[in-house]
Amino acid sequence: MTAKKSEAAAEEDKIIDTKRKSGSVKSQKQKPAAKEAKSVEKEVKSLKEEDLLLESGTDSEYDGDGDSLSLNSDDFDSDFYDSEDDGSQRETENGDEVHGHDGSDGNVDDDDESEQVDSENGEEDGSEEGFEQDEAVEESDSSEDEVAPRNTIGDVPIKWYDDEKHIGYDITGKKITKKEKQDKLDSFLATMDDSKNWRKIYDDYNDEEVELTKEESKLIRRMLKGEAPHADFDPYAPYVDWFDWKKESIHPLSGAPEPKRRFIPSKWEAKKVVKYVRAIRNGTIKFDKPEEEPNYYLLWGDDSASDLRGKNLNFVPPPKVKLPGHEESYNPSPEFIPTAEEKAAYELMYEEDRPKFIPKMYTSLRSIPAYENALKESFERCLDLYLCPRVRKKRINIDPESLKPKLPSRKDLRPYPNSCYLEYRGHTGPVTSLSTERSGQWIASGSMDKSVRIWEVETGRCLKVWEFDEVVTCVAWNPLSDFSILAVAMGRDLVLLNTELGTDEEQKKIEDLLNVKDLPELVPSVAKIVTWRQDEKHGGVKITHFKTITYIDWHSKGDYLSTVMASGETRGVVVHQLTKRDTQKLPLKIRGLPVRTLFHPTQRGIFLIATKKNIRVYDLRKREGPIKKLETGLREISSMAIHPGGDNLIVGSKEGKMCWFDLDLSSRPYKTLKNHPKDITNVAFHRSYPLFASCSEDSTAYVFHGKVFNDMNENPLIVPLEILRGHSSSKGQGVLDCKFHPRQPWLFTAGADSIIKLYCH
Repeated sequence: MTAKKSEAAAEEDKIIDTKRKSGSVKSQKQKPAAKEAKSVEKEVKSLKEEDLLLESGTDSEYDGDGDSLSLNSDDFDSDFYDSEDDGSQRETENGDEVHGHDGSDGNVDDDDESEQVDSENGEEDGSEEGFEQDEAVEESDSSEDEVAPRNTIGDVPIKWYDDEKHIGYDITGKKITKKEKQDKLDSFLATMDDSKNWRKIYDDYNDEEVELTKEESKLIRRMLKGEAPHADFDPYAPYVDWFDWKKESIHPLSGAPEPKRRFIPSKWEAKKVVKYVRAIRNGTIKFDKPEEEPNYYLLWGDDSASDLRGKNLNFVPPPKVKLPGHEESYNPSPEFIPTAEEKAAYELMYEEDRPKFIPKMYTSLRSIPAYENALKESFERCLDLYLCPRVRKKRINIDPESLKPKLPSRKDLRPYPNSCYLEYRGHTGPVTSLSTERSGQWIASGSMDKSVRIWEVETGRCLKVWEFDEVVTCVAWNPLSDFSILAVAMGRDLVLLNTELGTDEEQKKIEDLLNVKDLPELVPSVAKIVTWRQDEKHGGVKITHFKTITYIDWHSKGDYLSTVMASGETRGVVVHQLTKRDTQKLPLKIRGLPVRTLFHPTQRGIFLIATKKNIRVYDLRKREGPIKKLETGLREISSMAIHPGGDNLIVGSKEGKMCWFDLDLSSRPYKTLKNHPKDITNVAFHRSYPLFASCSEDSTAYVFHGKVFNDMNENPLIVPLEILRGHSSSKGQGVLDCKFHPRQPWLFTAGADSIIKLYCH
């Protein structure tokens, strides 16, 4: 019996295969399919009774054809079967088919051979859809996740089939007809009965409903939260460094040596940078300037929320408008209404004192006229807000005396010259220059009366007088006490005189020194500048220069003497050596017209030259350019003097200013003093006392206390002490020169009134 059935089934399969190839299926298969649908309905009824067990998570196993099928509450749905479709087939996850749930072992009866054939071949109700689904299941056997779509129209928009009865074509090229749309009421009732409806999604492309599994719903939830789709994925897994970075490894990552191009700047980048720089300079590349946001604020706004309150601590709020009171009422109290006499008194008052508002009484609000001063008061309010200073200015009451620097008392700075003790009279013209002898016993003076005189300091007696043919511009005593030689400058001649004030031995040395009869010829370049010869008239040496001499200065050793000529050339300053009877021009280029020269008192070879604007410091031994340049900032320099220590310098100018320079500190003045209203003629330092002085054409001399400390971190102390007035002005000239006594705190002044005065303490 079984063999006959198998032979009949084989023949049935051959017939079905041939008919499938031809594209037609007989309607005979519909009868067994209808029988199987009835059996499936019975099966559904039995399954509904077990629904509670299925929802509670229990599993029921059914055997069919020897295969087991597990049904869970989530996997089962009674609506899965449709009475109109072939419900005799239900696919498992592995693609197997189950035909019965009646507890049998899955064998079919003799009458159901055709049904078994249909179930084995996967046909559905004799329709074409069963064959298509069977093929889809067979294709999905290779992968559970990838299922080929039933509709094969590709990327064609589904809207194109809105007016058609089908939605596309299957893989065999047949039309896929649209399902009949269910009534909305029926669909709503179906969704209410189905507890798993929220997991169903309608697929327009394939015209079917797809139910999501729990895994798919969990995957969608994780994607909506921004997490990884799979729960097993760890986004923060530790990095596994697979490379061995040890130096002793046999095969390093790269054993090649560093290329040379890594240590050489890139020429291509340099060219690119130059290209961009040229483009920026030419203006082809322009940078957008950041737009500055205007700082607008509400002028009449609420000051409580103003930004200015936080930006400025001294913010002043605008004055508030006076609020109206009882007198502004249309029906004020009688005491606010002025009488006729008071109104007449208002007319006699000034307009600014007159009250701006006079109250009146009206019967009602409708009878109140327009306020005539409304526009005027609004305009004045705007002016008050606009022109009112909105920042509080603090005025500090400070005593002017407290702003003055705290200086020591003048009584503590004694002694210093403050009164005229002696006058030296004898010159008939303005005294142009003074010079004190090293011991302080004698003083020499030169005048415009063409004479030079030597005075005894303590008695005022005139010891000697020399008469010359020209005006004496400068006199300078040799700084050595053994050589009482006086240098006198007049016109283009420099005369070295023997004052005959020393002992016989000293006089003999001086006579031998001033004897230039057998003097050899000078170098031609020097001979054009000066000539040495014996002065038979005065018994000294006369050195004639090519220009007028304006100033002379001795070196502290007493052997060198510098002369300044009114010439802007290099030969405007020359240095004479007395022992060698020689003259040397400076091996330096002088920029500007020289005014004064000074030898440094302590450092050998340091020479200072002052031009009209600046002072340059030279090193004559190195024969180099200026080692330092002092910028005075003055209009024109007239004189200068150096401190005995050699670290500080004072400079006088023709605009009445005096500058103090600290040579170790800076090239700019440490202090600038504006004392004299007229030109300063000379400045001087005391050799041993902390005093310095200045004289001017305003017929006054100022005495200052200037103490220099040994500590480099402490600034010099400068205190004005005394103003010496005693000379009278002559032809616009006052005090022409001043010198300190070498040992005492005394000051000598030479005036244009032909008088020399001695000021003592």
